[in-house]
Amino acid sequence: MKWTLEEAQKQLASVINATSLEPQLIYTEEELVAAIVDPELFSEFLNWRQKAAKTSLAQVFKELQQLCTEENYSLEIPLRSDRDNPFTEDEDE
Repeated sequence: MKWTLEEAQKQLASVINATSLEPQLIYTEEELVAAIVDPELFSEFLNWRQKAAKTSLAQVFKELQQLCTEENYSLEIPLRSDRDNPFTEDEDE
């Protein structure tokens, strides 16, 4: 649900209770200034962020390669072709 900052201040208990259903978004005019979420969702976010900080791009590609192998999936890459480049064309043409 969307709340204005003033509404959220006046009805803080309702805002906190509603987090069990969905994140509660708080706005000042049209700008999102806060989001209140339940503790379980926030914990999941912290775990994800910690894992993402430790994961290198090479590890992500290795996991993707493993998933593709398990699913018998192959990525078809189209043949490379040159595009017209107006900056390299000769002015006399």
